[in-house]
Amino acid sequence: MKRHCRRLAVYIFFVSVLTMVSIFTGKEAEAEQGQGETVYIIPIENEVERGLEAFIKRATEEAMENGADHIIFEIDTPGGRVDSAGQIGSHIRSLTIPTTSYIVNEALSAGSYIALFSDNIYFNPHATMGASGVINQDGTAADKKAQSAWLAQMRSAAESNGRDPIYAAAMADSSIDLPEYGAPEGEFLTLGPRQAVEVGYAEGIVSNRAELLEELDLSEATIVETETSIAEELARFLTHPVVIPILLSVASIGLIVELYSPGFGVPGSLGLLSLLLFFYGHIVAGLAGMEALLLLIIGIGLIVAEFFVTGGILGVLGIAAVVGSLFMSGYDMVHMSMSIGIAFLIAVILAIILFRRIGMDKGIFRHIILRDSTATEQGYVSSVNRLELVGLEGNSLTPLHPSGLVELNDETIDVVSDGTYIGKGKKVKVIRVEGVRVVVREVK
Repeated sequence: MKRHCRRLAVYIFFVSVLTMVSIFTGKEAEAEQGQGETVYIIPIENEVERGLEAFIKRATEEAMENGADHIIFEIDTPGGRVDSAGQIGSHIRSLTIPTTSYIVNEALSAGSYIALFSDNIYFNPHATMGASGVINQDGTAADKKAQSAWLAQMRSAAESNGRDPIYAAAMADSSIDLPEYGAPEGEFLTLGPRQAVEVGYAEGIVSNRAELLEELDLSEATIVETETSIAEELARFLTHPVVIPILLSVASIGLIVELYSPGFGVPGSLGLLSLLLFFYGHIVAGLAGMEALLLLIIGIGLIVAEFFVTGGILGVLGIAAVVGSLFMSGYDMVHMSMSIGIAFLIAVILAIILFRRIGMDKGIFRHIILRDSTATEQGYVSSVNRLELVGLEGNSLTPLHPSGLVELNDETIDVVSDGTYIGKGKKVKVIRVEGVRVVVREVK
């Protein structure tokens, strides 16, 4: 038991260290000393999600606080969540200093939307931008309402910096016919470097950062590279839409298996660690506050208390508190509902399997379920079977219709007749005993 507790303590310490790293080292940046203006380089890489949103906000706020004169976003992303892209785009639009998006490789889908909010866009010779249709998580096209909203957002993003919205619309709407740019009706528009310059979506084509700085007349500027911290990288992974249901499923599996295991061991530790990682990632990403974690702790406490207090109300409140804390941490109620549903279904199936194979003789159940019984093998009997009365004769003390009292060997016995009426003072004989039921017949 002590060994398992020490192991759990190590897990908690690990998460605590990551939090410290996020707080004390998350704002560090590598600076290349130069002269003149200060330029912050902020990477927008991998999938667009809420973890990236939190990083962009942190990095741009740091740049503003330190008096940056220009921010360059180096973009290489296949896209991602539309809602996160919307938040990032709105944040970039609110910046009061010049911004430039340098598309290093690709700015597809949500990435193209983010790039459109920059004051300037530059392409690497092999970069692409576009293909911004809205796709559900299952790979199918989103409904017409979502597509219409996204199309309006793409147009607005282009217009915010004086770009022709028709090309942004063609990136999100395959019905727009632009065959001269490789996007006939039925296909989404994807711009290459030369096409982007031709339609006014790019100011130029540069092979590297040095050329970009020269184009922006910032070759003598002080360059500050902002990178994601270890904690932010971990938070981006933990808040990924695919990882969330996995974490919750592992948590439910670990805690269910622990109920059938003696002591507190590896399954329970993994379950608690999964929950801690879920909340850690969402707290670092700015999706959850300490109130969600506090509600989780209260919920777990109520569930534990249910094992010692009868009634069931504490368990129900505990489960509601835990589920509520998960919803408070989620950024998408539909996705969170799906994730919780998957974890719950897995937990129910696993509980049924373990109950059938192991029963209730293992784990915590053996402490809270009454096992004692008053079995006959242990000397307990529910009633005395008077088989020795069979064949005895006596006199009825009361009329038997059909029950009454009979005197047998100076003992008064409660009996029933075999179906006929027997008057008082008649001679009777015991013909059978059925448990506590003594049956008599009149002796003629």
